[in-house]
Amino acid sequence: MSGRQSAPEFSRLVAADTISNHVHRREIAAEPAERKALAQRFGLLSLDLLDAALELHRQAGDVIHVSGHLSADVVQSCVVSLAPVPTHIEINFELSYGSSAAESDENDIDLAGLEAPEPVVNGQIDLGEAVAQQLAIALDPYPRAPGAALGPEGYTAGPAQAGGKQAFAGLAELKKRP
Repeated sequence: MSGRQSAPEFSRLVAADTISNHVHRREIAAEPAERKALAQRFGLLSLDLLDAALELHRQAGDVIHVSGHLSADVVQSCVVSLAPVPTHIEINFELSYGSSAAESDENDIDLAGLEAPEPVVNGQIDLGEAVAQQLAIALDPYPRAPGAALGPEGYTAGPAQAGGKQAFAGLAELKKRP
């Protein structure tokens, strides 16, 4: 097993030393190949849109603050029926980065309850990876198609799939076996 990490699917690097205390605005969007790779990474059927509007500025203590607005169109599989579940995601987020974060001990306790800044790696911040991570957090962990349910009688997917629970009748029989 190698200790090498693979390159992020969606990478937009910015040099940390180019960020001043004045607000820097950036807009980034994932290209089709990047969206396809991210869809695979996150187990999505498709990722049809991923873009973000970002504002960066340096704060006191050499911390870089990033605030952003992410927009995404994703298609996930329903956890009940495996039917496609399209979703539009719009979220705002805030992150901070600092060069001292790379040197901090993982066991440090933040008594103020504030999150420690993310590390600046090799003098750069990867805005694309930051947006990808925010998307991962925003995804529904249990997407369900409209009408899909697992009730006491088994699988149902609404009136469009009458008899859908018959598809899993064999599983009920297996469950009864010792």
